[in-house]
Amino acid sequence: MRLRKQIAFALFAIFLANTCEAAIRIEDDLGGPLGDYILRFSNASRSREKVIIDGRCYSACTTVIGLVPPQNICVTPRAVLGFHAALAPDHWGGLAIDADATRLIYNIYPKPIQEWLKNSGGLERRRMIYLRSADLAKLYARCR
Repeated sequence: MRLRKQIAFALFAIFLANTCEAAIRIEDDLGGPLGDYILRFSNASRSREKVIIDGRCYSACTTVIGLVPPQNICVTPRAVLGFHAALAPDHWGGLAIDADATRLIYNIYPKPIQEWLKNSGGLERRRMIYLRSADLAKLYARCR
C-alpha cells in the first residue's frame, strides 16, 4: 500500500511538472539566418511556449509575431521590433535585398503588422523600421 502511495505521489508530481509553461525571453536579438528563426519560433508555437519581448527584436527575430499565436506573446515597455527587407549575399561578397525572402517574411506577419508596414514605407528597402512598445501594446498583452 505504501508503494502505491509513493507511485501515485510521483505520478502527480510529474503531472504538475509537465503543466508548467516555459518562456522565451527576447532581450537583445539582432536577427540572423531566417531559417533558424522560423524553426525556433515554429517549435515554440507547437510547444505553446510563452514569448516575452523585453528589448530589441530585429530582422529575422520579428518572425516571432507571425509564428507564435498572439495570446502567447507579451511585451514590456522596453520592447522594440525592427523590420527591414531580407538580405542575402550577392556575387561580389556584399549583401543585396532578396525579394523572395522579403515576401516570405512579410506573409508570415499577421495582418495588423502588414498594414502597419505598408503605412510605414514597406520592406522594400534596407532601412530599419521600428515598432516600439507603446504601439506594440495595442497589439499584444503587456507582460506582468
